Amino acid sequence: MPNKKIWISLKQAVAADTLDMYIYDYIQSGYYDWWNDEYVESETSANYFKEELAKYPDVKFINLYVNSNGGEVTEAMAIRNQLKRHPAYKTGYVDGFACSAASFILTGCDKVVMYSNTMQMLHNMWTCVCGNYKELRKAADDLEQISIGNRQAYLEKSNGKMTEDQIIEILEKESWLTAKQCLELGLADEIVAEEKDLTSAQQIAQKINRTLEQQVNYNKALVALKQSLIQQHNKPTIETEPEPGSESEPTPEPKENVPQKLFLSIFK
Repeated sequence: MPNKKIWISLKQAVAADTLDMYIYDYIQSGYYDWWNDEYVESETSANYFKEELAKYPDVKFINLYVNSNGGEVTEAMAIRNQLKRHPAYKTGYVDGFACSAASFILTGCDKVVMYSNTMQMLHNMWTCVCGNYKELRKAADDLEQISIGNRQAYLEKSNGKMTEDQIIEILEKESWLTAKQCLELGLADEIVAEEKDLTSAQQIAQKINRTLEQQVNYNKALVALKQSLIQQHNKPTIETEPEPGSESEPTPEPKENVPQKLFLSIFK
């Protein structure tokens, strides 16, 4: 059974004066639940946003987190303008992709922050139509006229960093723009690059290197000791014959091989 709600797009304020909002799915007015035979309003619809924003008229900051492949331009246009009207300072965060209608909504924010690995995708609007040749021609003309209005939102956001010819080319090419490109074009105001603190890792690596060096020196010392003990053990003894008439000393009993035993105990 499908859920009555597509997803949860809004969260309660993390602070008394801050509202966190999420667009993490397809932007649409709603859908028909055939299982339950009812129309379900989407939480990414313009009407839903209107109702939620009305609950927080006095918040000072709105954080809008976006990860969406786009959706219905009529809903996105109204959401964008609702954000523009709200007195709070709006910051848009691109958490993944801000494509099509989602990138359009970002133009309603006072500041757009992109992580270094995120992207925006801009393209000309498209639609599905049916009818006779006159109706099809009119639909194309209408779509072109609507596109002229949409371009103005991007131009306003760019604040002079982008010309109308540039935005027309970007839209016609269905362009995927990196965070760096968006910053250059004025579609983003800040790039967050995750800086890695390698200090602790370097300290660990130095400690390991010192330990390995000590181990190498220790192994060299053991090898030298081993060679010394072997040489002492294999050193030949010089026997002298007793002088005539002298009493022969008793043959000493064989002594325990101490160096060999010591060697074995060290390298056991």
